[in-house]
Amino acid sequence: MPAVPPTGAQLSSTESLTQAPTFRDLGADDDIAQALADIGIERAFPIQEMTLPLALEGRDLIGQAKTGTGKTLGFGIPLLQRISRDDAPGATPQALVVVPTRELCIQVAEDLEQASSHRGLRVLSVYGGRAYEPQVDALTRGVEVVVGTPGRLIDLANRGSLNLARVAVLVLDEADEMLDMGFLPDVERIVSQIPAQRQTMLFSATMPGQIVALARRYMTQPTHIRAADPGDDRATVDAIEQHVWRAHPLDKPELLARILQANGRGLTMVFTRTKRKAQKIMDDLTERGFAVGTVHGDLGQGAREQALRAFRKGKVDVLVATDVAARGIDVDGVTHVINYECPDDEKTYLHRIGRTGRAGASGVAVTFVDWEDVARWQMIDKILGLPFKDPLETYSTSDHVYTGLGIPRDANGRLTEGERTRAGLAAEELEDIGETGKKPKPKERLRSDRPKSDRPKSGRPKSDRPKSGRPKSDRPKSNRPKAEGSSDDAPKRRRRRTRRTGSSSPEA
Repeated sequence: MPAVPPTGAQLSSTESLTQAPTFRDLGADDDIAQALADIGIERAFPIQEMTLPLALEGRDLIGQAKTGTGKTLGFGIPLLQRISRDDAPGATPQALVVVPTRELCIQVAEDLEQASSHRGLRVLSVYGGRAYEPQVDALTRGVEVVVGTPGRLIDLANRGSLNLARVAVLVLDEADEMLDMGFLPDVERIVSQIPAQRQTMLFSATMPGQIVALARRYMTQPTHIRAADPGDDRATVDAIEQHVWRAHPLDKPELLARILQANGRGLTMVFTRTKRKAQKIMDDLTERGFAVGTVHGDLGQGAREQALRAFRKGKVDVLVATDVAARGIDVDGVTHVINYECPDDEKTYLHRIGRTGRAGASGVAVTFVDWEDVARWQMIDKILGLPFKDPLETYSTSDHVYTGLGIPRDANGRLTEGERTRAGLAAEELEDIGETGKKPKPKERLRSDRPKSDRPKSGRPKSDRPKSGRPKSDRPKSNRPKAEGSSDDAPKRRRRRTRRTGSSSPEA
């Protein structure tokens, strides 16, 4: 049976949120508190309640909390209150936030822009995949806050476009993810360019040894705040209704399509291991009539941002993503998460299902386990203490699929024309962001400004092509005797051509 959170637990979570202090109570300035109230955010979550009093005093701190707990405002409000608008031409940044992924970079920058909307502070996001010029132009005009990924920050600093000499607040967000992705050497290079007299805040879901060493090296008597209980992972799992099924690979597309027709389903994220599988799932669901977007590493940055915008706006209600690409995706209204393939470990499982059930809301997670992945799943089940050691064998026609998720009995693997109500991915404009690192197609590499008549297929001007030493009429043909002193090249070329067309005889 799936672990369904009791109603009482949900009510207590809601009541605790209404009893939480407001941002004004915790020391936030009126303009920032009002900007947050304008978008419906008035009371603090635990990580914000614990970090704000210390961070507003200018202390260095380490915040340990999982994703989805509101830590962006935990460091964002103190950061915004410590800096001021500087209208001098080319004003250099006063605050820097380093994040591991492009999607998280966009998310953090948007949150800071919303919180500072009444202050007029300029927040710039810099990350790879986009053209350098707009980012360089923005830095030239002047900014107060920069949010960026390590690689692009270093590139801009090496070009002389990014000056970090005035940074007074440094934030390292998702530090453990940066460690896993191999970014710590880059982070250290960035930190070495920032003045030693600064406030440093480090946030991480876990605290491996290298993160602790980084904190000791670059922070001054930091206060360690853990906004989680030792059993917090267990609490995260219990807050989400879970189903774990042993599914056959050939039946997965049909099973997924029926799950997507569950009553009350809102935005849904589907996770897979590989880029190719993510694209294949999207193509299949699109053909079945669902409004789908995808985010994976083979897509250009413009296409990834198009899919995320369409997902946030509700133009598509299904987003298929790989684990790496999905880091930092924080979208309200995700009701279902589907693990199309078994996660590699318990951390990946928690990360995936944590996309739903955020901020005290309820959510549903469904995990497909292939026969060959049962041992891997049993390891995850044992570590997290789940009751799904032996996943139930499941097919798209199984009764428990319909009863467990509230799927209509007449649902099949395709949507009717009347059920296709979403605008779809094509309704969201694909922005031309001047993507970097794109290789031109072969035809583009051969293009020239010369008139078409002067561009022979050989790629060289006709005047440069070698000419035969005699008129065309005098050249040997295959049905004539070979002229004395003539070359064997022509017969050889002819034989190669006949073999290429599949002829078994050189005389054909």
